[in-house]
Amino acid sequence: MKYDTRRVAFNTDTGTSMSCPHISGIAGLLKTLHPDWSPSAIRSAIMTTATTRNNANGLILDSSKQRATPFSYGAGHFQPNRAQDPGLVYDLTTDDYLYFLCAIGYDDSKLRSFSDSGVPYKCSKSATLNDFNYPSIMVPSLNGTVTVGRKLKNVGSPATYKVNVDAPEGISVSVEPESLTFDSVGQEKSFKLTLKAVQAGAAKDYVFGQLNWSDGYHFVRSPIVVKATLDAAA
Repeated sequence: MKYDTRRVAFNTDTGTSMSCPHISGIAGLLKTLHPDWSPSAIRSAIMTTATTRNNANGLILDSSKQRATPFSYGAGHFQPNRAQDPGLVYDLTTDDYLYFLCAIGYDDSKLRSFSDSGVPYKCSKSATLNDFNYPSIMVPSLNGTVTVGRKLKNVGSPATYKVNVDAPEGISVSVEPESLTFDSVGQEKSFKLTLKAVQAGAAKDYVFGQLNWSDGYHFVRSPIVVKATLDAAA
């Protein structure tokens, strides 16, 4: 179009217009292959098997030709073949979504509109978004130390997964436990991450890292995004 003077490759080569149907098609394929998987399991399989490298195995760049971050590419470029066999998934149940609503301020009376179990859902006073079982980890206001909880479900063969963390700059990340052993399909195991600002100046902007669980064959990767609200103690 003559009135569109943009001549940046990023504007013409990418966009949600084609990203959406591609991801929708992959979701449909995964549901066909795994009819017992929930929408959350399918989303997890797509996200945790994505790569942060481009088709030439180089870094993904943003519109300014700088190294992109999860704010630009999300979990990364999806890999359909890997998503068919992710090994582990972060699954969600109805109760998890009700817990999420509690964490963002819904009270018991409002939750009645969302629960069809016949039993009123009682919000926990300690409900927090830090424990929502999403395949990525974000702490937008790290003040001191924060502990984040997650739960993984085995959708593959019995195996032991060990954790590897690429910590965001200026942030220490510890995981407990450091290994998870799964004996059967559908078995779930929980773990916790503790994040702490350890470098003065880490509060200046968002910093990025990743969490990876692997049994030597599967690689279950989650992006970590953190912004501290206070400088580390001297």
